[in-house]
Parts: sequence; C-alpha cells; structure tokens
Amino acid sequence: MKSTAKWDREFTARFQKHFDELKWLYCETYNNDIGAFSYLCNSLYEYYEKRNPTLKKLDRAREKTPFWYSTNDLVGMMLYVDNFADNLKGLKSRLDYIKESGVNYIHLMPLLKSPKDRSDGGYAVADFRRVQPELGTMKDLEALTAECHKNDISVCLDFVMNHTSEDHAWAKAARAGDEEARKRYFFFDNWDVPLEFERTVPQVFPTTAPGNFTYLPDCDKVVMTTFYPYQWDLNYGNCVVFNDMVGNMLSLCNRGIDVIRLDAVPYIWKELGTNCRNLPTVHKLVRMMRIISEIVCPSVLLLGEVVMEPSKVAPYFGTPEKPECHMLYNVTTMASTWHTVATRDVRLLNRQMEQLSALPKDYVFLNYLRCHDDIGWGLDYDYLSGFGMSEVAHKRFLNDYFTGKFEGSPSLGELYNDDESLGDARLCGTTASLCGIESALDADDKERLETAIDCDIMLHAYMLTQSGIPVIYSGDEVAQLNDQTYHDDPDKSADSRYLHRGKFDWKRAGDRKDIKTPQGRIYNALLKLETIRRANPAFTASAEFATLTTANDRVLGIRREHEGQCVCAYFNFSEKPQSVYFDAILTGKDLVTGEEIGGLTYELKPYGFLWILTD
Repeated sequence: MKSTAKWDREFTARFQKHFDELKWLYCETYNNDIGAFSYLCNSLYEYYEKRNPTLKKLDRAREKTPFWYSTNDLVGMMLYVDNFADNLKGLKSRLDYIKESGVNYIHLMPLLKSPKDRSDGGYAVADFRRVQPELGTMKDLEALTAECHKNDISVCLDFVMNHTSEDHAWAKAARAGDEEARKRYFFFDNWDVPLEFERTVPQVFPTTAPGNFTYLPDCDKVVMTTFYPYQWDLNYGNCVVFNDMVGNMLSLCNRGIDVIRLDAVPYIWKELGTNCRNLPTVHKLVRMMRIISEIVCPSVLLLGEVVMEPSKVAPYFGTPEKPECHMLYNVTTMASTWHTVATRDVRLLNRQMEQLSALPKDYVFLNYLRCHDDIGWGLDYDYLSGFGMSEVAHKRFLNDYFTGKFEGSPSLGELYNDDESLGDARLCGTTASLCGIESALDADDKERLETAIDCDIMLHAYMLTQSGIPVIYSGDEVAQLNDQTYHDDPDKSADSRYLHRGKFDWKRAGDRKDIKTPQGRIYNALLKLETIRRANPAFTASAEFATLTTANDRVLGIRREHEGQCVCAYFNFSEKPQSVYFDAILTGKDLVTGEEIGGLTYELKPYGFLWILTD
C-alpha cells in the first residue's frame, strides 16, 4: 500500500476506523493477498478524491444522522427512464411531477449499457461506466442526480453484481482465449464439473433458461450462467473481480447515486456441493462493501435484493456491530398481500406482520405492491397447509384467480415462466389491472369499477402503514393499465413482464386532478395518505407496531406507536362489508375522513380501511 501521508484527514479517520476489520475480511476471503488488498485501499482513496464537494458535504450531513432514511418522510417511486420520460434529460424535466406526487426517492431501473436483444431488461450489463446511448450519457446522469439533490430527492440505481453481459469487455476477452479474463468467470473445458454443480444448484428459470451452464461452441468451453445464457456469472473467488466491481460501484456513487441496489446478492459466491445461495462468504463480501461505502461515500445506502423467505432475508442486515445492507426488500409481504386479495383471508398476512414486528426496529424494509418484476408465490406453505392449502394446488388457484380464469375474479394478469408440472408460474400485471379496474372499464360496469378503485386505494393504504419506505411502481399512482402492445414487439413478446412495463401514460396522468376518473380518485387518495403519513410520528419506520385482534379473518388490524402517538389501522380485504371487533373500547378520530370513532365494533365498507388516531 502506498504511503498514506498525503491522504486527506477525513478519509484517513474513516479508513483507520475500519481498517482492521476490512483487512481481516479481505485476507481471509482472498488467501492473504496483501498486494491485492493494497491495490483496493489505494483505489478507495482515488474514488474519495474524485468525489465532488457537494457529495462530500452530503456525506458529512448524513454521517451526523445515520438513520436519516428511517423516518416517515420518504416515499419512493420505481421507474424506467425510457418509459417514463424517454431519456435522462426528459426525466430531469419531469421532476416537477415527481415532487407533485409526494415522491422524494426515485429508483431508476437498469440504465447502463447493455445489448438490446439480450439485456434481460437491462440486467445484462456490457459496460458499468456507460449509460445506454438512447438514454443519454454519464454526464446526463450526473446532472439528473444533482438536480434531484437540489429538490431533496434521493436516487437509487441497480448494481448488477452477480454477472455481466457476454458483450462485456471481460467476457469478450475470455471468449477470445484470454486466460486472465477467463478467471473472472467460471470457465470449464468440459461438462464434468458443471454437472457436479447441477446436482445441488436449483434452476432460476427452468422453462425459459434451463440449467446453470451454457456451452460456447466458438471456443469449446462451458461457462456458468445462473440466470440466462447471455449473463455470465462473475467469479468473486478472484480478488480482481471484487476489486474491479467495487470500483464500478464507487464510480456510480460518484455520479450522485444515493442508494445502490445490490441485484441478486445471495447468488454471488459459488461453491461446489452447495446450492450456491446465501453462502457465508456472501455476507463477508457485503460487509466489506458496507465498510467501503462508509469510508468513501457514507451518505450512500446499500439496498439488498433478497427474493427469499424471511429467514433468509433478515441476515443481510448483518448485526448492530457489523451491519451489512441498510435496507432490504419486503418481498414476502408483497406476495402475501396478493394472496390475501385472492383468498380474502388475512391470517397469513397477520402472521407475516407478527414476524416483522419481532425484528429489531432499525431494520428498514422497502415495501411495495408491485415492481418491475413478476410476482412469485414464495409463501409460507408449512403454515398454509394447516388450512388445507397444498403448495402446487394453491399456486394454481392464485394464478387462475389473477389471470381471470377463476369464476368471479376481476383480475387481468398474465403468467411468466409457466411450469405446469410444478404449478410454479409467476404473475404479471399492473396493480390497477390486478385489482379489477381494467376489466370493470372494459365491461363499463360502474359498480365493479368503484369496488376495484376502493381495493386499489386500500392496498396502498396498507402499504403505507407498514414499517419502512413505501415505494410506488410508476403508473400505479394514476391507475395505469396493462400494456398489451408488448405482444407485437419481437424484442419483448416472449417476456410477459412487459405487460406491466409499458410506457407511462401521460395522457392518463393528465386527468389526475379530475376526481371523477379512476386515475384522479387514486392519485388524490394516495397524495392525501402520503401527507397524513408524513404528519404523524406513529408511521416512523422505528415505531413499535403489533397486530390487532379483529375477530374477523377478512380484516387485518395493526397498531403503531411512537412518541406517545398511537394509530390503529384496519383493512377489509373483502368486496363485502365486514364488521371489525376492537379488542377494547376504542375512541379516536379517523385520520382520513375526520370521523369520530367510538365503541367496540365498526362496519368497514367493501375494501374499506381506517387509520384511527386514538384518544
């Protein structure tokens, strides 16, 4: 390592604070390769030096308030730049809409350079230092984040760390025979070792991309491809890969990104004889990335994408002494919410809330109803079996319900990766179309439309009640419907996820102030709920919360308490009126309607809800 004598005092203090642990983790992972560790340390200072004064000022401010993101102030929106505003400059010009919508956190879906015909929606990155040309340039991205910061808007960006595109410079060199480049991936001369891996490693996409390896006939090699054949898994057992990927991450941070979403993080460490998921070394790598961010850019947060059951998710927070991710996706609650919409039975969701309420209050989740991806039914089937629900049959019911095949269902979704033998298809569709707004409009049925709108608003109210940061999928705030045009696009037609990845409908959004329209009803309802949430400390992420007894399996009850304020919330997951029985005489005021509440019971309208500020 070069002399540290010329290092900035601020950087040196941060570095010395973490040096011992970082060195221990690195050397244990990479066989005491001190040369590689010295290279990493020197590169960290180089990225710190390149960080502009405005971002360094933000670093210092957030160091003083390390849990700035755990308040009740943040509301997020997830969007594709091209769908929302064509390009980065267009998005910058649309920040007024973002602010008007009560949003101060935007998650930009993948926008780095990737091949158009083999991008997996941007998750096959060919260059981590360039923006997709049609979206703009890195300077445009930097200008956007600077303008966002002026408007108190934080920016999240995906960091695809498990793999690169086969069009990445490293992959091209490996394909051409460069042995050092091949060490960045998992290359094999024949199928012997890959077949040993296949014995224990599950398939991610068994129908559309079976297996975990791909044969390359042009170089007569086999390469590991966990997701799609054009996405080559990186070998984090090679310290050069870790060093260079850290550099790629810090380069994005220096463009003004506030939140780095670690895509597919459970997959990044591979060992023969394991399932290559959630291995102990994954947590060492994430812990090192957390330390590195705290040294170079402490205002930046790490958001882990861990699409697994709760027992596998929570460890990615690390421990209070050795934290890993700042935030994680609340994936299971999202799936359980849609299960509850279909079954009208809140017991699984109630159990989910009880599990979350038992976690430390500094665990911050991102809560959402929809995102760019499909909905997978990773539910607690051990629990559901107690109610006679078997996994395959129940998944089939849910998919039939949300694709409108089940009698009486108002939903209009489509399936993704349908595996009939396992009943393991995933679901696609916008929130509005899954709630029944699209089918009601098609049938010109005003009564059904009213019910569907109430369902949509109730679900968003429930999302806003959960602890953490609520994130709206762009278009949901104006009840955007499914986009059927993807069927006619040869680059998209094979991937039903484009059903809910359509262009943002600015014409529809133009009616957002007309409360006679579905988009106006929902837009203004969400804006009101967001305003109420910000004004009441009981909605702070660190608030105490617990489930409430309702004596009705159609109604979910949640109590939130913070700074002497208590809010009791109730949600009717049925299209019929339901009586809720309070567990004691309850008096207070509904924060939404201003209605005075008092007594032991209350009748909720179809898909109705209450936010009661108790006396």
